[in-house]
Amino acid sequence: MSVNALLDGLLSYVCLLILLTFHEFAHAWVAWKRGDDTAYNLGRVSLNPIVHMEVIGTVVLPLAVVFLSAANSGLANFIIGWGRPVPVNLNNLRHPRFDDTLIALAGPAMNFVLAGLIVSLARGFELAGQPQMVDVAIRMAAISLLLCFFNLLPIPPLDGSHVLKNFTQMSYETYFRMAQYGFIIVILAIQVPQVRGLIRDATFGSLLLFARLVGLGMGG
Repeated sequence: MSVNALLDGLLSYVCLLILLTFHEFAHAWVAWKRGDDTAYNLGRVSLNPIVHMEVIGTVVLPLAVVFLSAANSGLANFIIGWGRPVPVNLNNLRHPRFDDTLIALAGPAMNFVLAGLIVSLARGFELAGQPQMVDVAIRMAAISLLLCFFNLLPIPPLDGSHVLKNFTQMSYETYFRMAQYGFIIVILAIQVPQVRGLIRDATFGSLLLFARLVGLGMGG
């Protein structure tokens, strides 16, 4: 096991934890503003990462990826991570389908905006002659964009599935039946080269676009 690869993976994990916290906060905040105080009453409208962590999805599996990747194990490709889902009571929303779509998109939108801000910060580090900090910022922006586009996959329980559900007027009963097998479908989907390629292209295409907008030197 490579020590450098392990440290590198742990740095990525810390970045993931921060970005996941903002992602879940955005869901909870928009739900609160659209009339549902369920998450607010549970303390989820918070930037405290602990309230958004789920033991298996946020700690065990992501750290397993770190250690397996450091050991060059192919099993790392079959593991994903997630935060504690933000509870939403649709009965409290003023316009359930519209508001549910806004709540679902809030997380990916937060990650997209954060990526732009972090790339701008990377440009500041570049001007200050801090190449190591530039590398850290670029990595964090890439992870943020990865979270954005991964969560837009239209597979329950990912955010994109809520958009699909509401756009097609799918019944809630049908959606919840599909969601029972959601994580299995997600794990299978990300093993499909075309799906991984789509997420990768969206992630690094957006990263390069942000870099060009702020004048950050990146190969493209």
